[in-house]
Amino acid sequence: MIISEFIFRLGAALLAGLAIGFERQWHHKTAGLRTNLLVATGAAVFVLISFELKESESSIDTSRIIAQVVTGVGFLGAGIIFREGNNVHGLTSAATIWCSAAIGCLAASGFFIETLVCTITVIVVNSFLTPLDKWLKNRK
Repeated sequence: MIISEFIFRLGAALLAGLAIGFERQWHHKTAGLRTNLLVATGAAVFVLISFELKESESSIDTSRIIAQVVTGVGFLGAGIIFREGNNVHGLTSAATIWCSAAIGCLAASGFFIETLVCTITVIVVNSFLTPLDKWLKNRK
């Protein structure tokens, strides 16, 4: 992979994480700008490393790296979730960073349209479904 392609893919992941993180920060959520940006970028770096290694040794399976990213970010997300009495907080933030990692993997794999569609989807779900979610919780 040439360096300009590496930078472009990493930049796409960074911008996607930035957009998702901006929405979370705007709404004063636990996992905000830096967290989502770093998760998307970090996931992309691991995938890009696997592509670089694949070029030098053809027996490397890049999908194994993506599987490990999923597992690692799952543990990171678990650290965001906490229980307070009968309430559980942080589930949406944990799910959002999990999505940020997946979007970082998409960007690193060169799926730029899919990266954009998924980024917009996460932002729409987090921004525009919150009122519906609150209404459903408060109905009697």
